[in-house]
Amino acid sequence: MVWDRLNTHISKTMKALVAEREWLTIVLLPGYAPELNPVEALWAHIKRSLANVAARTLTELETLLRRRLEALQYRHGVLGGFLAGTGLDLDRPDGP
Repeated sequence: MVWDRLNTHISKTMKALVAEREWLTIVLLPGYAPELNPVEALWAHIKRSLANVAARTLTELETLLRRRLEALQYRHGVLGGFLAGTGLDLDRPDGP
């Protein structure tokens, strides 16, 4: 799993949860590195898809966002592209 250094990701509670799962490998990103965070590319993609959309309410905007995100979960190539775009080598992580 690739995480930024959001305080909840590096908290004692989260470290304990990760330690209980030997199969889980965490790769922590540097303090500020949006170019290494695949989520940044995902949100940029979503924002571009909403460029010419004018939601009338927050509920309508939420619905649009949910639909876009749900559609992406089936586009493995696009999701893989967000990871590949970071240039990170996820096969040999350094660990937390």
